[in-house]
Amino acid sequence: MIDLVVSGATGRMGQAVARLVREAADLRVTGGIAPDAPADGSGQPGYPTVVPVEDAAGLVRQCQVVIDFSAPEQLERLVRLHSGSLADRALVIGTTGLEAELEHLLDRLAARAAVLLAANFSVGVNLLLGLVEQAARALPAADYEVEIVETHHSRKEDAPSGTALALGRVVAAARDLELDAVRRDGRAGRPGPRAASEIGFHAIRGGDVVGEHEVRFLGARERLTFGHTAQNRDLFAHGALVAARWIAEKGSGRYTMADVLGLVR
Repeated sequence: MIDLVVSGATGRMGQAVARLVREAADLRVTGGIAPDAPADGSGQPGYPTVVPVEDAAGLVRQCQVVIDFSAPEQLERLVRLHSGSLADRALVIGTTGLEAELEHLLDRLAARAAVLLAANFSVGVNLLLGLVEQAARALPAADYEVEIVETHHSRKEDAPSGTALALGRVVAAARDLELDAVRRDGRAGRPGPRAASEIGFHAIRGGDVVGEHEVRFLGARERLTFGHTAQNRDLFAHGALVAARWIAEKGSGRYTMADVLGLVR
């Protein structure tokens, strides 16, 4: 039995994780963490107790894996406040929009804990990352320009999505480029001619779209399009639980979904 604590327990993904755990014989949720936790620490469906991050040390020490689907600010507080409790445990992170300082905190934590960060837990998206990387290596930037389009529900706060940025990073790395140097978010007015090495990002928000990503390689004589559509949020919760099972027995270090799925990158 693997004991889990979920940070972001009251959110959509936290609820999806709890729902899937109830159907699993080898997993158990021992508690949740949320900024809107009840003052008395009482629980909710799938969670015997829910506490604010400031009071989470005891929960963390008693579990094997913490799954985080919260927000960058809550994740940062979790790591800063409870790095000692997280030692010798595993942290599976699905929160996106992380700043460089938080990434550095996770690097330091990984010296004492197993840390897995995924922009997207979908098996299909992780396969997509590998396919896009292969295409970027095979199709030179001078002949095939890249544009990345993503669509999400209207409540998503960060843009471009973490998955879109991950796709951009694999394109840039395959072409020996630094993404920050060639990234362009949208276009307006008179931006001038497009640089061949540019990687364009376009974020669409509306409705209740779970997640759609498309990578276009645009050549003079042909166009290649790679895409993925998520139809249900349980897809991501399922992938997070696959990662939790895999990482529960791993030693300290940084891991990715490519490691979990045995994909060669």
